[in-house]
Amino acid sequence: MPISVVVGGQFGSEGKGKVAFEIARKQNAAIVVRVGGTNSGHTAVDEAGRTWALRQLPASILARQTMAILPAGAIIDPEILRKELDELKLDANRILVSPYATIIAPEDKQAERHSGLISQIGSTGSGTGAALIRRMGRQQNVVLAKDHPAIAPFIGDTDTVMREALNQNRWIVIEGSQGFGLSILHGGFYPKATSRDTTAGTFLGEAGLSPRDVGQITLVIRTFPIRVSGDSGPLRNETSWTEVAKTAGLPEDYCELTTATRKVRRVGTFDADLVKRAITINNPTHIVLNHFDYIDSGVRNHKFAVGALSALRNIETAIGRRIDFLGTSPSHLVPRENLGNSGYLSDLEKSTPT
Repeated sequence: MPISVVVGGQFGSEGKGKVAFEIARKQNAAIVVRVGGTNSGHTAVDEAGRTWALRQLPASILARQTMAILPAGAIIDPEILRKELDELKLDANRILVSPYATIIAPEDKQAERHSGLISQIGSTGSGTGAALIRRMGRQQNVVLAKDHPAIAPFIGDTDTVMREALNQNRWIVIEGSQGFGLSILHGGFYPKATSRDTTAGTFLGEAGLSPRDVGQITLVIRTFPIRVSGDSGPLRNETSWTEVAKTAGLPEDYCELTTATRKVRRVGTFDADLVKRAITINNPTHIVLNHFDYIDSGVRNHKFAVGALSALRNIETAIGRRIDFLGTSPSHLVPRENLGNSGYLSDLEKSTPT
């Protein structure tokens, strides 16, 4: 069952791109899939140490010998797609687009700018939601990928290509976009939500793949969840980047900017209830906890102090699940069992739910 689905467990920016890239590398994946639109970005650090923030292509395309597929469930901005292909120097052999994918038109971006959504819910104004609304309304002016001249060189039978890869037992990695808390159906924060569902089951359907082929579902979470700037919705126990930096030993002016709009993100403390609901609905096989360096920046140098390990134990106890991997920097994931063999860790292991 060689499909791996990567899904966010909070409000996006959990580090799904980094995780998907690592899975694609380790599994020698044949195909990497990006569903959703350009209203969020996926970031990963390539083997040369360069950081890439991609809004249309899957970040896991950085893994060698992979083919990127934008399936029928993708919402495509032709300008952003072409820009990313040029920057990555990818030719038509490394990308395949479903003829049934949706194209974001200039009027979709204009509609979102004039709708008030940017100020009302913190929308990025990418046109993704407006394009989906037109398609669901079955309007005559909807443009599909097969009808757009700039996409023509990349059109192909994505369904057959993916099925042939699966029949050869080659891995496919699906990068889900945004996070569980933003789901228009299940997140629980409607109308402060994105324009679609953001769960593993939906990502699989948007890719055009069968649940029978799924071998892994990786839920990616972060120590301090974020939401985009503005009135984007509730964020439990909201704090500030100043406090995060002070606690972790990061630079005083440290903060995060959104990939799409380059605005300072809001940040909150860990919300176990949200993560537990994400676990209930997505039923992950693995859980990755990113931004562990926001607990203690020393972990970037693989120094796991008692305070950091205690925080990890508290998170695991709160969500009722063991963490499988820890993100200690933008480019590193550490297996949970590799933290060491200190006496404290032995006690931690005994008290951690399995």
